[in-house]
Amino acid sequence: MKISTALLSISSLNVPAVHSWTSASPVGFTARTKVSTTGFTQLHSAPPSQSTKYADPSRYLSDHPNNNVPPHIAALVGKGLHTRPNHPIGIIRAKIQEYFANLPVDFTVYDAEDPIVTTTQCFDDLRIPPEHPGRSPSDTYYISDTTLLRTHTSAHQSEHLRSGADAFLCAGDVYRRDEIDASHYPAFHQLEGVKLFPAEEMAGAEGLTGEEWENSEECKAIAADLKSTLEGLMDHLFGETEKRWNEDYFPFTTPSYELEIKYQGEWLEVLGCGVVHEEVLNMANRGDRRGWAFGLGLERLAMILFSIPDIRLFWTEDERFHSQFSSGEIVKFESYSKYPPVYKDIAFWIPENFVENDFFEMARGIAGDIVERMELIDEFTNPKKGKTSKCYRITYRSMDRSLTNEEIDALQIKLREQVEDLGVEVR
Repeated sequence: MKISTALLSISSLNVPAVHSWTSASPVGFTARTKVSTTGFTQLHSAPPSQSTKYADPSRYLSDHPNNNVPPHIAALVGKGLHTRPNHPIGIIRAKIQEYFANLPVDFTVYDAEDPIVTTTQCFDDLRIPPEHPGRSPSDTYYISDTTLLRTHTSAHQSEHLRSGADAFLCAGDVYRRDEIDASHYPAFHQLEGVKLFPAEEMAGAEGLTGEEWENSEECKAIAADLKSTLEGLMDHLFGETEKRWNEDYFPFTTPSYELEIKYQGEWLEVLGCGVVHEEVLNMANRGDRRGWAFGLGLERLAMILFSIPDIRLFWTEDERFHSQFSSGEIVKFESYSKYPPVYKDIAFWIPENFVENDFFEMARGIAGDIVERMELIDEFTNPKKGKTSKCYRITYRSMDRSLTNEEIDALQIKLREQVEDLGVEVR
């Protein structure tokens, strides 16, 4: 069997927690890559012209009153880590494609779509309601009131369903405001999979909805196929390993599941999945079909398989990192240096509308990737004043050089000054 790799971008839209696993029809350049005689799909990079288009920060920065994309985030877009054959993210993506290339169904791979999507694509088409916290500017990078940097690859699911695709994988970079530590970063990569079943196989459940559909033999058959497929994927990546399934909730699938595997003696959550919700299919004009969907984080799998301790390393340009990896090979990352950290504390009285992610984003904007971790170390409420104080410890550490107290003091002073813009009172 073959996977056809479609390098597609949706029409340029310069007008532009759990809502995620981890519109217009696609147009643009399409390339189909044949599978080699071994059955493995060849990994490729996006055309330079397309990468250049997405790597233009001016596409994401504007004077629109609702634009909250900072320059350091705009500079990350278009890096295409998931299409680099010798990058850990690209290696994991290629291995996932290898597995799906050997299934009896042809999957199309979409891996170069425009990261700018509409709120309809990212939320409404997936049954994520307007009041959901994932739609808040404290969680999402908005370009305008109706466009944003995608928060998950599921934002492209409905457009591909509308185009007539029955089985596809969708990989790409996604963006979300988040906490700061070794496993969280505001830009990361996801891979999504969708498979619809032939209408004749679902004939026995025609007209069923809600619980009647979920209790049908056809729905159970889809769930069984989904679980079998993903268990096989985990064995392909990790070798034969113990697995367990938990019930979960996602707005766009029902029933929904979480898959865990036992790796090196520990249970690890690796992906979310489920039977595609009938309302999602109806909104995509595919209400006559049924199927499954899953989504996983490529960084999470890469950190486990390559033993990479810090998510920031994926974005480094240091050759000491990149020289360790080759296409198709899983090797243990050898740490080339461990520079000493610099710790600084900051405490302030918070207003009622204080949002922690806004503070984290401000620190990233000031100090960039040398902010390794921000943790709340103390919190108390003064009963007389009725005010709450929070104290955060910030760990500064560079991946490639030693930091001086002088340069960190300068950054800390700047943070203490700017944080007052959030309505806090620095102590």
